[in-house]
Amino acid sequence: MSKKKYVIVGVGGRAEFFYSELITTYKETSELVAICDVNQTRMNYTNKLLKDKYNYHEVPTYKAEDFDRMIEETKPDYVLVCTIDRTHHKYIVRAMELGCDVISEKPMTVDEEKCQEIFDAIERTGRDLRVTFNYRYAPHNTKIREVIMDGTLGEILSVNFEWLLNTQHGADYFRRWHRDKRNSGGLLVHKSTHHFDLMNFWLDSKPDTVFAMGDLRFYGKENAEKRGVTEFYQRAYGSKAAENDPFALHLDRNEHLKSLYLDAEHEDGYQRDQSVFGDNISIEDTMSVMVKYKNKTVMNYSLNAYLPWEGFIIVFNGTKGRMEVRVTEQSYVNSGGKKENEGALEGLDITIYPHFAEPYKVQVEQASGGHGGGDPVMLRDIFDKKQEDRFNRAASHIDGAMSIMTGIAANRSIRTGQPVKIDDLFKI
Repeated sequence: MSKKKYVIVGVGGRAEFFYSELITTYKETSELVAICDVNQTRMNYTNKLLKDKYNYHEVPTYKAEDFDRMIEETKPDYVLVCTIDRTHHKYIVRAMELGCDVISEKPMTVDEEKCQEIFDAIERTGRDLRVTFNYRYAPHNTKIREVIMDGTLGEILSVNFEWLLNTQHGADYFRRWHRDKRNSGGLLVHKSTHHFDLMNFWLDSKPDTVFAMGDLRFYGKENAEKRGVTEFYQRAYGSKAAENDPFALHLDRNEHLKSLYLDAEHEDGYQRDQSVFGDNISIEDTMSVMVKYKNKTVMNYSLNAYLPWEGFIIVFNGTKGRMEVRVTEQSYVNSGGKKENEGALEGLDITIYPHFAEPYKVQVEQASGGHGGGDPVMLRDIFDKKQEDRFNRAASHIDGAMSIMTGIAANRSIRTGQPVKIDDLFKI
């Protein structure tokens, strides 16, 4: 059987997650044939990692403007899209027009217009798009799906869902390109797409109506001034003021981050270590969302990006009882350490409270790996032969659209102060 050929566009912090497994664990069935990025220095460093760290050969590099030429010369089966969020649609659409299937990092895109472009391309070309929702594959999240599927709680009537990002991981979104809402859609799209996808997955339903409130309350210069901060800096590198700031990211103290970003910034000016208490932050750090689903379940959701611990608390209230879940995750900075430590599971408690019976704990066989043990399971599902999966964890473009539409609707609700019907934004 011939190997499937892959190219990766965007070789920043997320790309290694994919190519490290593609060229090692799945080397018998897969091969990386080229990489593409706006930054040649970053691509050169990626080739160095391929050769020195993974004992793989260097691959051809192509600047972003040469994307079409890369496809023509290397003839890949799949394009892996790991660029900044606002450009996902551009590469997804063009890859399909050039005859390739696509695997996209989440979120699929950042607004309803770009989402429509993707759907139009799929309709026009007949190509396939898959979105990498690794949280679906975490054993505890799959177990939640199983409990609900099997009817243990009866019909789910309401959900309370709180996600906590801490002062290491949560702060990191305010240091880099995500802080500009034009790039990321804000955390309600970039980060919450995971959480809204989990809700769609768990409930086997789709969002119907969204109402939201949110603001920048902790990060940003104005908020720091209100708390009495008087010393500020634009970026950590070369700044004395950053030396004693626990929120500062020191690129020159981490060889990988230095090579990936600091050594590459002379080409495009991108600074990975901006102050989280600087100006020009247009995303929220404090968000509350209410969602009504097509199956009439209602959810109260909150996301805060400055808390002392990382993880989530979720409660499902059903006609047969209640399930309470508390998950603690290991904190991390993107590309700042080992991939398997990113969001690794640290603590788990699932308790079911049936009507007219004693509560009991749900046991889950835990797995190692990032994102609660979901990363290695998802990678096997992507790069290996697909196995039958009663939980339907593989996420399509429809799943990708429904996850971002909750966040896109929430952004609109924050702007207008009004509830938003999903069908008024986007219809499948």
